[in-house]
Amino acid sequence: MYLNKVTLYGNLTRDPELRALPSGQQVASFGVATNRSFKNKDGARTEQTEFHNIVAFGRQAEVIGQYLRKGRPIFIEGRLQTRSWEAEGKKNYRTEIVIENFQFGASAPGEGREGGAPRNTPVASSGHDEMDSHAGSAGGSEIQYPDEEINPEDIPF
Repeated sequence: MYLNKVTLYGNLTRDPELRALPSGQQVASFGVATNRSFKNKDGARTEQTEFHNIVAFGRQAEVIGQYLRKGRPIFIEGRLQTRSWEAEGKKNYRTEIVIENFQFGASAPGEGREGGAPRNTPVASSGHDEMDSHAGSAGGSEIQYPDEEINPEDIPF
């Protein structure tokens, strides 16, 4: 069995560009920057930034186009895909990450909901399931437990 799986958490480098295919399906394309810090040979702290081309289709593209803007964080799960085309007699290639699932990243304190994802916004995955994305769930949000006692016999599994 082979595996083509990508997991990223980074910031958008530009506003999503929303287009429609001839079939009417929406397509969003945008860039995401990720970085890593490490010590080089001399022991100095160095930061390296990578830029990734991202593509989303269907409902995911619509949600991304509506709620995300340059600089906003996003968590992405997807797969690598390389496209090729010929222009002016030259063969061109572009490697992209096709989104299979995503979540909005945490909002900065005091940023509010303007221009960002509202809380409890459903995010469609490629399996047509929906899951709630909670802005701020990546940080120190607390688990809300019910007030009453849970009876193990009430659990359906």
